[in-house]
Amino acid sequence: MGTTARTITVTGRDEEDRPVRLFCTDSADDGEGDAGGRGVDSPPLLLLHGLAGHCGEWDALTARFAATHRVVAFDARGSGASTRRPADVSRAAHVRDVVEVAQALGLPTGRLVLVGQSMGGLTALLTAAAHPELVRALVLIEAGPGGPSPSLPETIGAWLDSWPVPFPDAGAAAAFFGGGAAGRAWAAGLVPGPGGLRPRVDRDVMVATVQENAHRDYWDAWDEVRCPVLVVRAGKGMLKQREADRMAERRPGTRIAVVPDAGHDVHLDDPAAVYGEMAAFLAEVGGGGARA
Repeated sequence: MGTTARTITVTGRDEEDRPVRLFCTDSADDGEGDAGGRGVDSPPLLLLHGLAGHCGEWDALTARFAATHRVVAFDARGSGASTRRPADVSRAAHVRDVVEVAQALGLPTGRLVLVGQSMGGLTALLTAAAHPELVRALVLIEAGPGGPSPSLPETIGAWLDSWPVPFPDAGAAAAFFGGGAAGRAWAAGLVPGPGGLRPRVDRDVMVATVQENAHRDYWDAWDEVRCPVLVVRAGKGMLKQREADRMAERRPGTRIAVVPDAGHDVHLDDPAAVYGEMAAFLAEVGGGGARA
């Protein structure tokens, strides 16, 4: 079962009200309804990638879920095939994008499962807090409300500066990004340009995207989340056990899963394990359709 590519235009909400184009993939064929031929009890999944990533990162999970769920993913503003230099890269703008994509695609209010990794997970968390009427369940992959992180913009800038652009070919890019499935997925986010493969993100846009995280945490939003939550933590990742434990303490009933041998890109390192945790969680919360 394949996916359909779509481009959705959302409101700019900046001083010039410039529209922002968001590139989406949708496992529903044209003309299909909410379930898209799947079980009527299976909620749609909306997948949000991390900083400087792209929606293709979710291909392995989409392939596993597409038979039982409608699966939508989109390139965040500033990333991938979406508008590269939007004027507004605030967390609020990213939350609005989720809401407008859901509305544009007719994803049903109250049944949507939001799944986000890293910065995409923070967007998912904030959306669930601000729009409880929209979200049935929340899956946070290597993401939480902790902070502030004063050094984050400098760290992200230095990381992007370290990319040896242009990469001569996809193999060299995959090796630079650590090899394996994760390295190949990052390499797939590059595009041909002068001299080789180049990123589809701008350094200053990515640094601006994390500015809020430098100055604040999001525990207040975490306390507002009302839906069931699965937190997937990688044993070799960036979400620390103490933060996950605090999340569970503040929201009893939060399900914490650990994939011990995976890194921050756990959805790429071990998609089968992430699928298994998600399928079990969806079965528990009445998500329907998923098969462990």
